[in-house]
This record gives sequence, structure tokens and C-alpha cells, in this order.
Amino acid sequence: MAIFLIRHGETPGNRDRIIQFPDTPLSDRGLDQAARLGERMAGEPIREIWVSDHARAHQTAQAVERATGARLSIIEDLAERNLGALRGRPYSELDFDPYAPDYVPPEGESWAVFHARVDAVWARIEDHWRAHFAGADDHFCIVTHGLVLRSLFERRLLGEAGLRAHANASGQVAIANTAVSILEPRAGDGGALEHAIERLACIAHLDEATAPRANPNVGM
Repeated sequence: MAIFLIRHGETPGNRDRIIQFPDTPLSDRGLDQAARLGERMAGEPIREIWVSDHARAHQTAQAVERATGARLSIIEDLAERNLGALRGRPYSELDFDPYAPDYVPPEGESWAVFHARVDAVWARIEDHWRAHFAGADDHFCIVTHGLVLRSLFERRLLGEAGLRAHANASGQVAIANTAVSILEPRAGDGGALEHAIERLACIAHLDEATAPRANPNVGM
């Protein structure tokens, strides 16, 4: 019935503000966050999970898989934006903004290429929901990354009114580690899906010990 959009748990790169490689695992705090996420999801009828191939997302999705028994599939296009040769470098060593609109990281993805990939995988998600979840009583879960989720919410899902309500002065929506967003898709004009956002970036499952640190979108 619903689509759950979830960001992975905290990693050492998030904690230490380092641009991450795909094989970066969860930190101890991130593992605790993922466990609490699993406890929260245990009460939800989740049938299927799609997850990025990055280690941090996969570990997070496995906590949901264990709690729900849902089928898990790795979808490479759910990966975080590829920052190429910048991966492994601390933000403190950079004298420029690696997320500036016109910056293209060496050996990495431009914003245009990244957004096109996000749009393509979102079309796959919508098609899969139509084919397998429309009219059903269970849910479809996506576990991915902060920039992927921001790309979706800021460009496609929130709209102008939603951005005014939820974004900061730069038009950015904060998505903390293991934040849960819930969409209720419905058929719109011409067969296109419209998505009511029932919950946005909720971290009610975390407590003081596992709550996100500052700069929740750094080191995606």
C-alpha cells in the first residue's frame, strides 16, 4: 500500500565528516540505529525491500529484513551520488564546496547525471508499486542515501508548498540517519502517481543515545 523511504544508519564517514566509499560500513552508533529501525518496522506489513548496493545501506536494510521477513533486492541505481576521486577525503581538507551546483567531481557524477539516475530508478519504483502493491495491504520499502532522498523530495515529491514548509533557507530538506518517510501513492490524471506524504524524515524510533549528530546530511 505505502512506499517507505529510509536513509541508512550512521557511518564513520558521517561521524568524522569524510566523503565515503561504497564499502563504508555502519558505525557502532549506526548499528544501534539500524536495530531500532528494525524494531520500529517489525509492526509494519513490509513485503519487499529495495536497497542500494553500498554497504551502509545494505546493513541498514538487513535490520528491516530480519524484523519483517521481507524479500530484499539490491538495486545499484539507488546508490549515493558518486563523488569519484573525492572519496576518502575529509571535508576539512577541501577549500571548495563539493556539492556546489556547477561542480563536477573528478571521476564522479555531475548533478545532472545523478538526478537523471534518481529519476530513472524512481520510475522503476513507481512501476513496481503499480504492478505489485496497488490495492494490496502491505508495503514497499526503499533503503538508500541522503542525497538520493533529497533529490526526490526537493525536486519531485514536496512541491513548492512542501519545500516552503520543510526546507531550510537553501531549499534543502534534512534527512537524518535512519529517518523514515512514508508515501501514500494514488493514481492521478493520465495514470501518473501522486504521492501524499504521510510522514517526512521521522526518527521517533531513536532515543538520546542514538539520535543523529549535527550535520545529518554530511558524508552521505
